[in-house]
Amino acid sequence: MEDVARRAGVSRALVSLVMRGSPKVSEQRRTAVLRAARELGYRPHVMARSLASRTSTVLGVMVSDLHNPFFAEIVDGLDAVARAEDFELIINTGSRSPARERRALNSLLSFRPAGVALLGPVVSAAEIGLAAQQVPIVLVAARPTRLSNVDIVNDDGEAGAELAVDHLVSLGHNKIVHLDGGGGSQAGTRRRGYLKAMRRHGLEPVVLRSEYTDAAGAKAVRELLAEHDGDLPTALVAANDYNAVGAISALEEAGLRVPEEVSVVGYDNTSLAALRHLSLTTVDQPRTEMGRLAAEALVQRIRGQRSEPVHQLLHPSLVVRSTTAHPPLHPPPQSPTRQPAGKSATAGGTS
Repeated sequence: MEDVARRAGVSRALVSLVMRGSPKVSEQRRTAVLRAARELGYRPHVMARSLASRTSTVLGVMVSDLHNPFFAEIVDGLDAVARAEDFELIINTGSRSPARERRALNSLLSFRPAGVALLGPVVSAAEIGLAAQQVPIVLVAARPTRLSNVDIVNDDGEAGAELAVDHLVSLGHNKIVHLDGGGGSQAGTRRRGYLKAMRRHGLEPVVLRSEYTDAAGAKAVRELLAEHDGDLPTALVAANDYNAVGAISALEEAGLRVPEEVSVVGYDNTSLAALRHLSLTTVDQPRTEMGRLAAEALVQRIRGQRSEPVHQLLHPSLVVRSTTAHPPLHPPPQSPTRQPAGKSATAGGTS
């Protein structure tokens, strides 16, 4: 900054005002400073500025899986509020691994952010609690926690899974299987909703262990085909949209038509679900709104406007498209063209 000030013929303090976008600088001097900065290749050092002023303008964001557009749309909401409040985002990923998420979280904290948003975290509550002692933390699309010093923004996963089951029952299905999200965030909540709805309708629940990936969805369906000889379910409630895509792929490989023989419901309503050739019936989470609320929660904490934690639970809705229909008159037969059980899916999935 001293080099820029010398080149522009102004004080270092005035250079600082220009770099902060202060309106208290004449246009002539602003132009001179920016020209000098351009000629010298100067860029403001955000970390140094934060250390000098003891106030950070950085918000850290840890995304469970960068490949899933569900998280991208949450980041859209975070970014909109952050920019409006003069914050910048730094994004890292934990790739759905507790160990990697712990390292990613520590990496974000090393930038001394003003606050951190954790999207779909699987890192332990103990690690989150330690981080929350250093900076404000907000969890988005997270499993329930007893932490008293973090904010949480979730959709009501239990209600969402109930919507999926109720829709299928209204079409006449009574053999409905749930492919769950394994150890993923919100998987337990959605599983409870499925079980609750099935029992409410007097139906026998069947839960297959899966994950939030298309590969896991395909694997679960292949195992289902192998184990249920001639007595397949007529509908699947998948853990999320990517899991549903893998399930549909495996059903079609086996010669089974969706939705004519097996109906499939996803969860999240990502951009993938709306693609014309897929047209997936799915449960919609207000993703951008979740991101916006998370950013607002961080800003409130950072600026001392609130000290008590907030837990916001948003209501999901069902989006009916082309992968659900009335069940066939007879249960779909096991196809002789199906892949052998246990064969790995070729599609690379994301949570």
